[in-house]
Amino acid sequence: MTDSRKKRMSMLDSLAAAGAGGSVPSQTTTNRALRSARDAVDSHHVWDLEPHLIDDLRTRDRLNPVDVLDLQEAIEQNGQTVPILVRRHPTEEGRYLLVYGRRRLEAIRNSDKVMRVKALVATLDDNAAVTAQISENMARRDLSYIEKALFAKDLIDQGFGTQTRVAEVLTVTKSSISMALGIAETLGRDLIESIGAAHGIGRPRWEALAKSLDESGATREALSRVALAVHDKALVARATGQAAPEDASVAAFEAVMAKLAPAPAPSTPKTTRAMKDSLRLDGVRAGTVKRTAKGLALELDDSQFADWMTRKAPALVAELHERWKSETNK
Repeated sequence: MTDSRKKRMSMLDSLAAAGAGGSVPSQTTTNRALRSARDAVDSHHVWDLEPHLIDDLRTRDRLNPVDVLDLQEAIEQNGQTVPILVRRHPTEEGRYLLVYGRRRLEAIRNSDKVMRVKALVATLDDNAAVTAQISENMARRDLSYIEKALFAKDLIDQGFGTQTRVAEVLTVTKSSISMALGIAETLGRDLIESIGAAHGIGRPRWEALAKSLDESGATREALSRVALAVHDKALVARATGQAAPEDASVAAFEAVMAKLAPAPAPSTPKTTRAMKDSLRLDGVRAGTVKRTAKGLALELDDSQFADWMTRKAPALVAELHERWKSETNK
């Protein structure tokens, strides 16, 4: 094998290793798909292609590629160090279809300084190209849970295969695919895109959000407005130098979740348990003293004594109040 070919193959091996660098299911399966793409590279040659000749018809994987500008700046300063992977267009001579490297392609398309994109050209059919894209995307650790859920849904909607087939290619269980599809379908793409990638928000919380939406009767449109308002506020804050959330999509998720959270039940005033004691005078029952939620009730059996107590009550209560303050140091 020539040094040139070794170099080209090493580039794709590096992509595979970088993609599978995290703790992901079936790393061997992921590497195999990426290396199959490597083996299909035409002449193992890095081509300098005009960006407008490359069509991107792939299933969308990211909700908000916010780092494209940073990547553009890095490429303009240091050059494109890792080539993208394309395949020849099946019907249009001289054109190509992107397999992976969308952000690099977009960064160069937006650049006024870099006119051509470095690319490896592979001979792949539609199924092999999608499989390579899936393996490369799912191996990356920077795709959030909801981005992966939407990606899986799009693959099924676009006829890539059944849930079982998608689960096999994504190296996850069929039940996890079913659950992700249920969440994505309940929330809907518009609401999910309004919220954003929300890195760090995992399946349990997205599942809770979907359940709350299902039970609340709220509209997706209203919740989308809540999420977009958070993003707008964050943009204004950053533009004016004010404090802004580190990840606006996480803040948007929290705002939508808070909107769906049931209002707390009104607190019930704590009631004092009624206490009733028998009142005895000279060893004989003379009435009752009852503590209620509203105060104190005194019942006397002797009506004449009750009349006397009624007349003397203000002075007697004042005297008892002074004794209470003295004894409790009030």
